[in-house]
Amino acid sequence: MLDSFMQVAEGFAAAFSWWNLLYCLIGVTIGMLVGVLPGLGPTTGTALLLPITFSMEPVSAIIMLSGIYYGSMYGGTITSVLINTPGEAASVITCLDGHPMARQGRAGTALGVAGIGSFIGGTVSIVALAVIGPPLAKLALQFGPQEFFALMVFGLVMVIGLMGKSVVRGLVSAILGLALSLIGMDPVSGAMRFTFGEAHLMSGLDFVTIAMGLFGISEVLIGMEQSMNGEKLPKVKGLLPKREEWRPTLMAIARGTGLGMITGLIPGSNSVIPAILSYSLEKKVAKDPSRFGKGAIEGVAGPETANNAYCGSALIPLFTLGIPSSPTIAIILGAFIMHGLTPGPTLFESNPIFVWAVIASMFIGNGMLLIMNLPMAGVWAKIAMIPPKILFPLIMIISVIGAYTVNNSLWDVAVMVVFGVVGYAMKKLDIPMAPIVLTFVLGKLLENSLLQSLIYFKGDFWGFFQRPISGTLLVIAILMFVFSIYTTIKKKRDMFAGDVEM
Repeated sequence: MLDSFMQVAEGFAAAFSWWNLLYCLIGVTIGMLVGVLPGLGPTTGTALLLPITFSMEPVSAIIMLSGIYYGSMYGGTITSVLINTPGEAASVITCLDGHPMARQGRAGTALGVAGIGSFIGGTVSIVALAVIGPPLAKLALQFGPQEFFALMVFGLVMVIGLMGKSVVRGLVSAILGLALSLIGMDPVSGAMRFTFGEAHLMSGLDFVTIAMGLFGISEVLIGMEQSMNGEKLPKVKGLLPKREEWRPTLMAIARGTGLGMITGLIPGSNSVIPAILSYSLEKKVAKDPSRFGKGAIEGVAGPETANNAYCGSALIPLFTLGIPSSPTIAIILGAFIMHGLTPGPTLFESNPIFVWAVIASMFIGNGMLLIMNLPMAGVWAKIAMIPPKILFPLIMIISVIGAYTVNNSLWDVAVMVVFGVVGYAMKKLDIPMAPIVLTFVLGKLLENSLLQSLIYFKGDFWGFFQRPISGTLLVIAILMFVFSIYTTIKKKRDMFAGDVEM
């Protein structure tokens, strides 16, 4: 017991050394900038900066890369709220209510709530990594392709809550997203689908470019219309929610923390999934779901907390099992190997000071990010004060650079522009954009896990229901789907009956 305490103390002492504090600050600052710039995201930012860690000490290198990872989650919120352009994939969900809050003059509140939720979610997940990491990691071992398929079906059913005013329009958007996810190489047979002979489509469409087009470029086009009509960008004031908003906000943060931590343990997941589940859950439990999409504070607090809680939790399988649960974590795993470290069950025993130094740096980094987001929110908010004639071209330039840096290809820029026009048309036709981007993400994961499971079950679909976890998730998903259809039909009947009586 005494030895364990000494190891923890030595790890924290290493984290508080001036050079590691400096690397932590550099990491979270770069992470913020990576998150702010559309198209980069944590995976690209971490990969681009991996080479500069070659000559660094292992502890300092992992501290800086980890700072970039969770720092980008904070940064992506800023552009989502202020200019409706997601800096990274998970921030797409924040656009749904964060930007409407900004339009209502509450951008400061949206950024403040996001910062508080991100700090709480990130800190709690780091505590989980430090205290209950190994026991929780065993849960991930029970999730094979079958359980992951069931989880994805559950997520798709949750998307029903994002359909908007018309279920038909929402379904059109959702089906389009699923169809787009099928473009590229079949994961089993290797056959090409919907590529039309275009080599760039062999690996499918990139989610970041689609999201930037649908949300960023379309917003520029809509914004140009509004500026021509004399409308001005809203001013930002206030950082904290109103007194009556504190309770629902804290409840959303609590639920988002739980969802993010659980999702982070599942290999193959990403930060978009807990954000999706959190947003859908908040809409389900809300007394007035119609507020969502119009500036509901829970729609910002829940998803932002969930994706930051996911970051710390996703490190649990890496540290205790050596399993990367996302592309960014896989890059960090590469950094481990590059520096001669082997993450897994023996890491806490063979390199305890390293482990505890990294964990301690995450606590420090979260504190730094909170300071950078709350007191300095006004600095970031100045982006929204830029005149439209400067702001819109600037967004376009940043978006083009961000799209190009995804794969260093002009093809991605063209894809972004095309989806920008599609997003503009969808906004004009009042077709919700959330289902298309969410089903696009879940569709790829769903197909891979389904094919792997059917190979395991030798084509017998009922095998899913014979496994306790996957069977339970599928039954819940089916019940939720039936209930959603029933409530929709009932609302239509009630509206029709009311019209007849009138």
